[in-house]
Amino acid sequence: MAIDDFEPGGVGQVNAGIFGLPHNEEESSIVLLPVPWDVTTSYMPGTHAGPQSILEASPQLDRHHADFPGFWKQGVHLKQNADGILERNHSLRKDAETVIAHLEAGKKPDAAHNALVKKINEGSAKVTAWLKKESLALLDKDKLVGVVGGDHSVPLGLMQALAEKNDDYGILHFDAHHDYRNAYMGLEESHASIMYNATKIPQISKLVQVGIRDFSRSEMEFARADRARLVTFYDQQLKEEQFLGGTWHDQCLDIIRHLPDRVYISFDIDGLAPHLCPNTGTPVPGGLEFAQAVYLIKLVAKAHKIIGFDLVEVAGDAHSIDANVGARLLWHLCGYSSISKRSHWVL
Repeated sequence: MAIDDFEPGGVGQVNAGIFGLPHNEEESSIVLLPVPWDVTTSYMPGTHAGPQSILEASPQLDRHHADFPGFWKQGVHLKQNADGILERNHSLRKDAETVIAHLEAGKKPDAAHNALVKKINEGSAKVTAWLKKESLALLDKDKLVGVVGGDHSVPLGLMQALAEKNDDYGILHFDAHHDYRNAYMGLEESHASIMYNATKIPQISKLVQVGIRDFSRSEMEFARADRARLVTFYDQQLKEEQFLGGTWHDQCLDIIRHLPDRVYISFDIDGLAPHLCPNTGTPVPGGLEFAQAVYLIKLVAKAHKIIGFDLVEVAGDAHSIDANVGARLLWHLCGYSSISKRSHWVL
């Protein structure tokens, strides 16, 4: 195997796979599915380029980590883009821009508008069905599956696949937004509706959100209406507790005590402070620093079984801070997920 001759401390090979690793799908314990889709983005498009930008930036990071040394030997493989998804994205994105402009101009939906909405919804549903099928095939091979987006609408198919393999699991959701909109702008699988759609999956017993700081009144009321299942740690709330002397460690312990044994991590990069992701679709002041996010993921991995994850809303080219941060965040998601089953750690 190519991995036998691989030097982890050497120069990252840009013609190799994700992180410069030479693994193929068969020999990898983690398989990443790229979904270059940003049809429903309502502010700044460009996240369809996220998977490619992260791939191109990833060989530049060093592959040693004190918490998961030698993790790279377990294999991480990023599959190629599915035929047709990127092309359909570009086509339907034009239709979505027409839909958005129509509504932002204060116009009422008409027959032509509704026809475009229907077309977009059908296209989004096909992506979700494709992702669910691909995910189930990998889960049947005992792979840990991660999604690399794309806008935040894309991981729904993986969430559905995990529901067929797990009777109960929770979601830890990093984001600036609740994403509890019901068919935002008429788009049923909008980036602003992903967690609303997740709540329709009965196997998801808990949805814990961290970093939320930009939301509608209806979304806040939706969260409050089901406090037993939906738990929110608002960014302002976390910051004010810290101003009064609270520590991030104690806040992390409070966050993870709400999670069940099996956890899916959904990471919208705009959950981070915007200086770390200035090109994302909907940047918002505030948010987590990189080390804070990684520390929380680390504690989750120590206490729970991570069954899957996504990283979405990364935009900018391979030389942008967004891709640089995205690649490193993806490395930590893979590394901590790989050891979440272990009974001992190397620290």
